[in-house]
Amino acid sequence: MSVQNNIKVLVVGCGNMGSSHAVAYHTLPGFEICGLVSTGKSKEVLNQNLGGGYPLFDDFYEALDATKPDAVCISTYPDTHEPYAIKSFEQGCHVFIEKPLADSVEGAIRVAAAAEEVNKKLLVGYILRYHPSWEKFTELAREMGKPLVMRMNLNQQSHGHKWTIHRNLMKSLSPIVDCAVHYIDVMCQMTRSRPIQVSAIGARLTDDIPEWNYNYGHLQIRFEDGSVGWYEAGWGPMVSDNAFFIKDVFGPKGAVSIVAKNAASAGNSDNIRAHTKTESIKVHYADLDADDEFTRENEWIDLKDEPDHQELCNREQRHFLKAILEDIDLSEPAADAVNSLKIAFACDESVKTGKMIDL
Repeated sequence: MSVQNNIKVLVVGCGNMGSSHAVAYHTLPGFEICGLVSTGKSKEVLNQNLGGGYPLFDDFYEALDATKPDAVCISTYPDTHEPYAIKSFEQGCHVFIEKPLADSVEGAIRVAAAAEEVNKKLLVGYILRYHPSWEKFTELAREMGKPLVMRMNLNQQSHGHKWTIHRNLMKSLSPIVDCAVHYIDVMCQMTRSRPIQVSAIGARLTDDIPEWNYNYGHLQIRFEDGSVGWYEAGWGPMVSDNAFFIKDVFGPKGAVSIVAKNAASAGNSDNIRAHTKTESIKVHYADLDADDEFTRENEWIDLKDEPDHQELCNREQRHFLKAILEDIDLSEPAADAVNSLKIAFACDESVKTGKMIDL
């Protein structure tokens, strides 16, 4: 650890998420950025936004040797996650890594095992786990009985820089693998049940992506307790943003919905700041009287703690720091990250084979 007792962090990847994490490291006590890494000019833009003065690198491996960090933040494209993370662990670093953990299930298992082997912290960027409204959403869903029906989507009408990012992502992963891990993780938390079967469909709506990939996908999951869930994700300038923000759960006792009127308005579907907005949670109760009329009014829950995207990243990094300083065991959330990725890739297999996949 550095002389100043700060955690020296090497920031690898300076795009949307990398920049947000760098702002957290720049502003939060306990961290110290020792270098910014990217293959393009994003590191220079980020360095300027942070006031300048940070060492800049084009190559991750050179930066790792030159800066000798205590921790590495990896927010690059998924095909680099596994080699960068494993090399970081070999160098004795803790690792914060954006989802997905790797671009294959086997790779994700290897990354988690590498962290265990050297007894270093591995934290995966499942940002919704740090959002009080999503925590409340999950808690209320569990009160609706079993089985649960979970309906979620995040279709993005991406254009400009966002479409460039999505095209690059689709060189290694489909939208339902990259995005669905968040919502599969939420569904598993809501049901606390084992997923047993998945099916999925997809469509390739542009020649701007590899022939083997698709930019729209819809998956369905069956759980052991009878619960079911679906999630859809589409990326591209052709995608409808008419109903891109659906976060809805219902069970025998009623329904819980995230209602984000402003975030879900037209033109916001590729705005990363809108993706975590909740604004209100609507709770509907199924209780009926002798005339089959509802006995309870719907409840609206407006949580005062509504962190924006940057504050969510700050909370993730505070937890990362706490885990390092207090030696908190992160093996369970790492296992959850591997599990959600395993389910997402099973869905990907279902799209490509046209078959249901048993888990």
